[in-house]
Amino acid sequence: MQSSQSKQWDIFCKVIDNHGDLGVCWRLARQLAELGERVRLWIDDATALDWMAPEARTGRDGVEVIDWLDAASLRAAVAGPAPDVLVEAFGCDPEPELITRFAEGPGLAWINLEYLSAEPYVERLHGLPSPVFKGPGAGLSKRFFYPGFTPATGGLLRKPGLMERRAAFDRTQWLAARQIPWQAGERLVSLFSYEPPALADLLTRLADDDQRTRLLVTAGRSTQAVQALHGGAPLAHGRGALSISYLPYLTQPEFDNLLWACDLNFVRGEDSLVRAHWAGAPLVWQIYPQDDDAHHIKLNAWLDWIGAPPSLRLFHHAWNGFGNAALPMPEIQGPWLQTALDARARLLAQDDLVTQLRKFVAQKS
Repeated sequence: MQSSQSKQWDIFCKVIDNHGDLGVCWRLARQLAELGERVRLWIDDATALDWMAPEARTGRDGVEVIDWLDAASLRAAVAGPAPDVLVEAFGCDPEPELITRFAEGPGLAWINLEYLSAEPYVERLHGLPSPVFKGPGAGLSKRFFYPGFTPATGGLLRKPGLMERRAAFDRTQWLAARQIPWQAGERLVSLFSYEPPALADLLTRLADDDQRTRLLVTAGRSTQAVQALHGGAPLAHGRGALSISYLPYLTQPEFDNLLWACDLNFVRGEDSLVRAHWAGAPLVWQIYPQDDDAHHIKLNAWLDWIGAPPSLRLFHHAWNGFGNAALPMPEIQGPWLQTALDARARLLAQDDLVTQLRKFVAQKS
């Protein structure tokens, strides 16, 4: 419920990888609205919300979704009240008219919400001002806001009560409700990926293992990558000790449930990495590749922060195509699990991203 102290937040998102950037922005917008803030989410392509967050189309969740490319919406926003907070997600640039309108209002905070990283520069740059010297925002300052893994950063998205819901989750009931044919003693592994260089090796290792595994493959690129290994034909029942279930597109709460249900989670990008941390199960991250190999440094910084044991580090390097290392067998228990639990415990001891954002804005009021 909104209060007289609520503020107007305008969040801007240009969709590149709709599971990641839009996923982050929707979670941010929804959490702010649930805490009583007034939120407008400007998106240049909202089609993924149809399956990611169907409630977005109704407006009943407190978030107004606006087509960034619609001229009438732009004119209406310019003519209406100015936002208190302007959030540029991942360095996108709002329309000049909207920046002008923001500058005419209270102008409490102009925030550049950056990409997630465990690299040391994040702590140095988090919260620093970036003066605007020209254009409609001349004379104002943006603030860098870096999500991160340490108390000196902006933290990670985590809704209140998330761990209580995690503890109450019943995976047997969830699997049965979705008609996933799982049997006790069968490992559950989720796959949410791009096209991992070592995917074929992973499927072979799981198929040849002594213990049975059911691989839950998410819709989109993950399914396409698995099926491409078999001439485009679905590997409907797997082979050997490996069984495969292909999933439909999942809403954000259902994606969380998928990660909670599994003994090992393969994730990609930014949003799903954070969700996998909250799941508390062993995880493998396929980082978004960059032409200059900067993702190598970013991945190793995160592996350093979680204190990855040698086998987990080696697996990540092979999974992400670093060098010519062979893919080892993934581990479900032991050091991989303890690493995941220790990392989650450290993160839970820190304020979440929305709490920190609201504190920052309150200091400007």
